[in-house]
Amino acid sequence: MRERALFRVGPYLRPHKKRIAFITGSSALSIPAQLSIPLIAEAAIDGPIAHHNKAGLVPLFLLAVGLGIFELTLTYRRRLQLARLATNVETELRDDFYEQLQRLEVGFHDTWQSGQLLSRAHSDISLIRRFASFGAIFLVIMIFEVCAIFALLLHLDWRLGLLTMATAIPVLILCRRFERSYHEVVREIQDQTGDLTTSIEEAARGIRVLKAFGRGDEMFRRYDEQCVKLRTTELERVQIHTRFVWVLGLIPNITLAGVLLAGAIAVSTGALSIGGLVAFVSYLLILVFPIEELAWILAMAEEAETAAGRVWEVFDTEPVITDRPNAAVLVRARGDVRFDNVRFAYPGGDTPVLRGFSLDINPGETLALVGATGAGKTTVATLLARLHDPTGGRVTLDGFDLRDLTLRSLREQVGFAFEEPTLFSASVRENLLIGHPDATEGDIEGALEIAQASFVYDLPWGLDTRIGEQGLSLSGGQRQRIALARAVVGRPRVLVLDDPLSALDVHTEARVEGALRPILANCTALIVVHRPSTVSLADRAALIDDGRIVATGTHRDLLREPRYAAILSQAADEPQPESDVA
Repeated sequence: MRERALFRVGPYLRPHKKRIAFITGSSALSIPAQLSIPLIAEAAIDGPIAHHNKAGLVPLFLLAVGLGIFELTLTYRRRLQLARLATNVETELRDDFYEQLQRLEVGFHDTWQSGQLLSRAHSDISLIRRFASFGAIFLVIMIFEVCAIFALLLHLDWRLGLLTMATAIPVLILCRRFERSYHEVVREIQDQTGDLTTSIEEAARGIRVLKAFGRGDEMFRRYDEQCVKLRTTELERVQIHTRFVWVLGLIPNITLAGVLLAGAIAVSTGALSIGGLVAFVSYLLILVFPIEELAWILAMAEEAETAAGRVWEVFDTEPVITDRPNAAVLVRARGDVRFDNVRFAYPGGDTPVLRGFSLDINPGETLALVGATGAGKTTVATLLARLHDPTGGRVTLDGFDLRDLTLRSLREQVGFAFEEPTLFSASVRENLLIGHPDATEGDIEGALEIAQASFVYDLPWGLDTRIGEQGLSLSGGQRQRIALARAVVGRPRVLVLDDPLSALDVHTEARVEGALRPILANCTALIVVHRPSTVSLADRAALIDDGRIVATGTHRDLLREPRYAAILSQAADEPQPESDVA
């Protein structure tokens, strides 16, 4: 029997014991109040009505009204508490899910579609909340209510009671079959919804490319195919559910007809009173609703179950890059960096990117890493920030294996600027301070000056201007300059620059390089180089080829190396970006 993923939501319910106790207690009180009404009707029919005692009806009427108001009040209070409980659990689940996504390494996010993660974070957790706020408690109430009704039916007439209970057997068989088929189709729908979300996200983020190449119609065709596929699966789900609802609704109605016939015979023989028959039929009518609703509750439960399974697929993924036990805290690094026979292959990749990569960078030294496309330059940069761990060898900082340092203390020492800058849908200030929230206004101003990014002061609200998703309201060069300012705002001891000036024109690049020199003099820097002009920032250069360092030395010395000269000559011949004027 498969483990119920939905049961794993249990720990999120434990902090809400008082609220759960109230919900349970109110349910325990409301069920007897609701089920007392047919017994009051039986007493009224066989008593005051049969004896023409109108005065005797008044207390029974008042009792029925009082119990009805009592039951409605409990239901109202219970639903409020359920709503608070479910929304609290939903919020806590979403917080933990987001936190887990942050814990998981870059390699995990490289292999998962973002749309699948988004659908789990939003739709799937919402399905869990919907079942927790309605389906779960209704299912529990329904089970207790059905058991109580069966007991009352046996009390009223044991023969008719057994006849009614016999109908539970086909109901249970149908529920089991429905559960199996519905689970499969719901899981397929949720996976297809994740794929559809991915398509929408990619189309939105890549709208410039689609328009530039005129591929909007082609992408719409693919999207429409996914929509049609999802529609087909949804219709299959509806067919399974509707068939189940129809059969399940048929059983209590057939039972009711049989009970009316047998009950009429029992009344005619004196085995059952008219009031007893009315009470019996009333309980059957009460029973019809939960049995018919059972189809919806089971469907909701299966949707929540598959949703919980999808959510826990992420929760159960163990982070590969995490703090080791007793990891050291590096307070202030000197900046002594060493790559010692490092080997690395990306997860799922057969070809190693680095093959015995060894390189030393002395404290305060700036080293330019030069190599052809695909040589492994960016991989080296990401290893230094521990976005990945080497599959062999080690990377050290001040003699510490990076894996023996806490991630927080390591990344406080390392500043990173990527070739493709990622900016968030937030203000310029928030983007700049994402790594160093305690930086002062002076730190921000200095970083912007170094990156030649003072254009931000001319934006409509200055540093408080929201720059939009991915910063696409800015030019490529402006985004790169903000990313560079973000990397240097905390004055890191180790600075990793992955071709951070590629989108700048030569004049802006020269100004940035001039402003960077004093910063580089006070830290250890690794610069991934694609253009000859950037090499001038470095004290020393290293040539990487086929995942290994094949030559090191000054720029002048390495120009004698044919491969080094060829790579820089090819880069120098590439078209330069147009002027990037703020």
